[in-house]
Amino acid sequence: MSHPSAPSLAALLAPHGVLRVAINLGNPVLAGLDAAGEPSGISADLSRKLAAQLGLGIAWRVFKKADESVHCVRADEADMGFFAIDPVRGEGLHFSPPYVQIEGAYMVRSDSPLQSNDEVDQANNRVTVGAGSAYDLFLTRHLKNAPIVRAPSSPAVVDVFMAQQLEVAAGVKQQLEADAQRLPGVRLLPGRFMVIHQAMGMPAQRSETARQFLNGFVEEAKQSGWVAEAFVRHQIQGAAVAPPGYPAHD
Repeated sequence: MSHPSAPSLAALLAPHGVLRVAINLGNPVLAGLDAAGEPSGISADLSRKLAAQLGLGIAWRVFKKADESVHCVRADEADMGFFAIDPVRGEGLHFSPPYVQIEGAYMVRSDSPLQSNDEVDQANNRVTVGAGSAYDLFLTRHLKNAPIVRAPSSPAVVDVFMAQQLEVAAGVKQQLEADAQRLPGVRLLPGRFMVIHQAMGMPAQRSETARQFLNGFVEEAKQSGWVAEAFVRHQIQGAAVAPPGYPAHD
């Protein structure tokens, strides 16, 4: 079987002649903006690596929230995005195998009676989470008793938690750990309540050849050590390189 050339692959993955990439700034583990206002972080680096392989330039679509980024790619207003794999998001998207695993954790006040994750789901514990984030989708399915208070975005979770005197904040473990270091009187519950598998995603209507290429691109980035090197380069703590061959849909 002959492999498609870079130009023909580029046409399949990016039919508009430029790689349109949706970047979500809501998860600081994966993406941010540099001093010049350009996207940076492992998501941006993966985008640049892919664009170089295809011989294409990049047109960035930058969002503050994950669900905005999902809608952009689902509507084919971007060719590529970076998403936590979640059943709710699967419709209209093709996910690659994941490249990163990220832990979700709970934060409480130091004087909270809560000591473990399995104590959280009680009617008197209001849990705040970033609206539309993977943590929101997960907790919406799994919390039966605790009311959910949705913050405007994931980075705003701790501010809402403090301002509204809520019982629990939920989100990216590293983000909460950083918040706990700058804020007095809070602590993280031990362990994690979920693991998120972060993947690349493209509009579902892209061809099978395009899907297979993207899957192979992500696997190669993991197996070659490129993802691990990106963790070091961006000083990412607490995330793990996803294991090889992990299924694209869990």
